Amino acid sequence: MMNDAFSPLERLARGLLLVFILIWSVAPILFIVSSSFKRQVDIFVYPPRVVFAPTFDNYIKLVSQWQDFFTSMGNSLIVAIGATMLAGLVSFFGGYAYSRYRNRFTAWSAVYMIAVRVLPPIVVTLPLFPVANRLGLGDTHLLLILLYATFWVSLNTMIMKNFFDQIPYELDEAAYVDGASEWQLVSKILARLTLQGMAAGSIFVFVFAWNEYLFAMIFTTNRAKTAPLILSELMGAVDGTEWGVLFAGVTLQLVPVVLLVTLARRYLISGLTAGAVKG
Repeated sequence: MMNDAFSPLERLARGLLLVFILIWSVAPILFIVSSSFKRQVDIFVYPPRVVFAPTFDNYIKLVSQWQDFFTSMGNSLIVAIGATMLAGLVSFFGGYAYSRYRNRFTAWSAVYMIAVRVLPPIVVTLPLFPVANRLGLGDTHLLLILLYATFWVSLNTMIMKNFFDQIPYELDEAAYVDGASEWQLVSKILARLTLQGMAAGSIFVFVFAWNEYLFAMIFTTNRAKTAPLILSELMGAVDGTEWGVLFAGVTLQLVPVVLLVTLARRYLISGLTAGAVKG
C-alpha cells in the first residue's frame, strides 16, 4: 500500500508557496483599501504605517467632486448585466448545438471561434469604430453589451459544450420517448443539469465587462462611459493625482466583483472542475 502522506519538508514547502501566493494576490488589494482611508501624505510613507487614524475625507471628496463616477458605475452595471445575460443565452444554445449536432461545419467553426478569440482586442476594435458610428450605436450601452458578449461567447460556448458532452445522449432519447419536444428537453432538463457551467461562464463575463477599459475608451464619450474611464480621469487630473480619492473609487469598484465571486464561488469552482472531467 502506497503512502500518500507528504513529508514534513514537502508540507513546509507547500505551506510557504501558499503563503507567497496569498500575499502576492491579497497584498495589493489590502494596500488599495487601506490607502483609501489614509491622508495623501501618509499613503506612500516608508516604512508603511500599519496602524493609522482612518479618515473618510477621500470618500467625501469622491462624492462631492466626482459625481460622474457613480453615474459611470451605473453604466458599468447595466453593461455588465446585459453582456452576461446575452453571452450566457447564446453560449448555452451554442454549446448544445456543438455537442448534439456534430459535423464537419461545427468542427471547423469551433476552430475558427477559438482562433478569433486569441486575437488582440485592438485588432477587431478599430475596424468596428466607423461601422458602429454608421449604425448609430456609438456611445451606447447596447454597443458595449454586444462587444463584451461577442468577445466571450466563443470561450463560454466551448465551456458549455463540455458540460453537454458529459450528459449522456440516452437521456435525450428517454425524454423523446416520453413525448418531450427538443425545446422541452433543452429548457426543462438540460438547462438544470448545466447550471453550474452557465454560472461559471457568467462570472467571467461579468467581471470582464465590469473592469474592461479599451472598448469603453474607444466607443464611448459621455452617455455610456463606464467606471474604469472615470478612474483613469482621476489619474490624469489637471491639479495632480489625488491618490486617496483614486483608491476610494477603486475600492468601491471592487466591492460588487468581490461580493459576486464570494457568493458564487461554489458554483464557480464546481462548475470549472466539473467541466474538466469526462463522464
